[in-house]
Amino acid sequence: MIDRAILATARHGYDLLYDPLLNKGTAFTDAERDEFELHGLLPPNVATLEEQVTRRYAAFQATEGDLEKYVFLRGLQDTNETVFYALLVAHLEEMLPIIYTPTVGLGCERFSHLFRKPRGLFLAWPNRHRIESILRNPRFDEVEAIVVTDGERILGLGDQGAGGMGIPIGKLSLYAACGGLHPATTLPILLDVGTDNADRLADPIYVGWRHPRVRGADYDDFVERFVAATAERWPHVVLQWEDFAQANAARLLERYRGRLCTFNDDIQGTAAAVLGALFGAVHVTGVPLIEHRIAVLGAGSAGCGISGLLTAAMVEQGLSPAEAAARLFLVDKGGLLLDGAGTLQPFQAPFARRRETIAGWALEGPTGVSIMDVVINARPTVLIGASGQRGAFSEELVRAMARRVERPVIFPLSNPTTRSEASPAELDAWTDGRAVIGTGSPFPAIIRAGRRFNVDQTNNAYVFPGIGLGAIAVQARSITQGMFMAAAHALAEASPARQNPAANFLPPITELRRVSLDVALAVAARAHVDGVAEPYSDDELLARIRAKVWTPAYRPYRRIRSQAAF
Repeated sequence: MIDRAILATARHGYDLLYDPLLNKGTAFTDAERDEFELHGLLPPNVATLEEQVTRRYAAFQATEGDLEKYVFLRGLQDTNETVFYALLVAHLEEMLPIIYTPTVGLGCERFSHLFRKPRGLFLAWPNRHRIESILRNPRFDEVEAIVVTDGERILGLGDQGAGGMGIPIGKLSLYAACGGLHPATTLPILLDVGTDNADRLADPIYVGWRHPRVRGADYDDFVERFVAATAERWPHVVLQWEDFAQANAARLLERYRGRLCTFNDDIQGTAAAVLGALFGAVHVTGVPLIEHRIAVLGAGSAGCGISGLLTAAMVEQGLSPAEAAARLFLVDKGGLLLDGAGTLQPFQAPFARRRETIAGWALEGPTGVSIMDVVINARPTVLIGASGQRGAFSEELVRAMARRVERPVIFPLSNPTTRSEASPAELDAWTDGRAVIGTGSPFPAIIRAGRRFNVDQTNNAYVFPGIGLGAIAVQARSITQGMFMAAAHALAEASPARQNPAANFLPPITELRRVSLDVALAVAARAHVDGVAEPYSDDELLARIRAKVWTPAYRPYRRIRSQAAF
């Protein structure tokens, strides 16, 4: 088992050094070098993990360019995972934007050109009859968390085909760094059903299946085969869906949420992070959640996921479902969602406003109800961006909102940075420093009243590692809406603004590991309340969660020798 004090392995020599989960590099002791035939394969000096981390951090700092730093860290991860995670945990705030958004987007776009060493599984359409046998590999016996994508909607960058594998790799790095899952229990998976990205198809060194995307019944059959094989192989696994296209994301979640413990981070993780952030922002503005009017620009799977959890939270705090719905305004590329529109997707329909509610509005244009129309007529106090459109929060729009609201809450959430609806510096200037700002990607600090103020990053990393950890610890049969609500409340409990309204509404990135533990406890406790896990006392819950938390450190090794050697 992974938590043994002494690790026994038959690997030795170069075979041991080439396994990133087992490799200690120069930290192998003299006794281990004797036992595993490593003398001469390593420099003679025996280093500590701390010395190795110091050496790698100096090399990281000397590397110029974010993409180059990303390549450096991915290379380290593929060489020595213990050093990689010890380095990442020690410098999480600095390195999070490199291994995750926004730099991971560049990594996905350049994936084929950067490809060095396989990580995770590429389940390609031509090998669909081999899925079961591929998953049976004994190397994956310890797997407890899977992040899967088909690469069709990577961040705001669209179809990246096999390059989408960068997202599961990055997400699971955070499961280990923030949630504490052992890397051996995590498995990134890319469902390669082709790509419609002409640039990828034309690239002579593209590593994926060079074919237009498989769609329709064939696509559904492929996903079904994958899910069935996964549920059989790992009955208690947490399966996280990432960056599936709008046409597939919600319906796949609905189809499989009762079959295994699964969630879609773009829909549900984003919602929990945003709700937790809004709970924190309440301490800044002094306005309770149920008194806010919320406009969401971008009514895709993320925007509707956010709206669904916000509605549930308002109902939890005392509003009727109708009252809660009346406080939400979802605007898509065709304008405000209105009932009776033939273009509504099934997941959008619950958020469509009745046409009579806008009968008295003064509208700018003859067709559609724009986001500006919503700001002028509905006077929203919260503006959330999930549009993927840089500049969608224009100066005119933001100033119009600021004229009507004393402390406007504005969350431009689209990733990567190049797709953000507005920058914090712009929002701060256009609202005369009154905006409460939360972004999806990291941005530089702004200057307020002559002082540096760090911008809150409303990042899913605050919640999904803890959600996965809590669900795994109690072997939850599914992940309920109540568990996402519990995650949001746990995040809000960590808000510095609870003690000081002038402080940030989210805890610093440096505290993600602690926050993830708090989220995991809340999620695990709610799993029993919602009937999807066995009952445990508070002490038992804490013990089960702590048993799953790994700290990057070296353990002593013992060599397993075959009978033939004696």
